[in-house]
Amino acid sequence: MEPQERAVQYSRWNNSQDQVSMNVSTTESSDCERVYNKLCTGKLGIAMKVIEGIFLFWVIFITGYVTGYYIHKCK
Repeated sequence: MEPQERAVQYSRWNNSQDQVSMNVSTTESSDCERVYNKLCTGKLGIAMKVIEGIFLFWVIFITGYVTGYYIHKCK
């Protein structure tokens, strides 16, 4: 992976107004950025978050159920 080149210039002395200019070279996005943009944005991103939330709910529910069963089991 190559780091992106960024240049920030802050010019306060030229005018009475502050000026900030940024130049970001976006030649090519990395694989991670492409996967993130595909899976975490838009309608697919919303669907993924809903599925993750349901999955996490069931994992916590089953873990609590099994833990409670063994803690409160009659001897």
